[in-house]
Amino acid sequence: IIIIFQPEFRRALEQLGRGRLFSRTGSNEEENEGKMVEAIIKATDYMAKRRIGALVSIERETGMGDYIETGIQLDSKVSAELLINIFIPNTPLHDGAVIIQKNRVAAAACYLPLSESPFISKELGTRHRAALGISEVTDSITVIVSEETGNISLTKNGELYRDVSMDRLRELLQSEIISISKTNNAASTRWNWRVKKDG
Repeated sequence: IIIIFQPEFRRALEQLGRGRLFSRTGSNEEENEGKMVEAIIKATDYMAKRRIGALVSIERETGMGDYIETGIQLDSKVSAELLINIFIPNTPLHDGAVIIQKNRVAAAACYLPLSESPFISKELGTRHRAALGISEVTDSITVIVSEETGNISLTKNGELYRDVSMDRLRELLQSEIISISKTNNAASTRWNWRVKKDG
């Protein structure tokens, strides 16, 4: 095994010696998350202008495997074009939620739990109740496009943000996904360094 993977081992050791191994991993993850955010924003803008209803939930720390299993498995790269095509009306996957897991579209046509909160406005439909419901039981972030108005909403931690502008959507997604990832990567790097230093 050592002989077969000798070039990879040498490259890894070189990067480790230069202190690039962890920084490169963190940088790649941050870049992928940035691309994912931009794809969601582009797709949301397109669908909002055309009043195409959509529901996109992004997994964070709390696993969403049970909800992924209720839909159609995809395991696809996140792109605006894919998200738009999924939610085109009268297509097999448009009804239900898309769940994004580890920067990939894990599944579409997923069923999310509906919130039973009595404080939800009666003018809001099933998509908003589902988005709020999943935010009450997981730490996911969910983007909603209203089919009736084209308005954009977002849920997190049991809270509903209504009539979100595109600039505000970008700000929320970047701060909640990319910024938190930076913090986690920094903490992981500090922990690895401390283990090496103490060990």
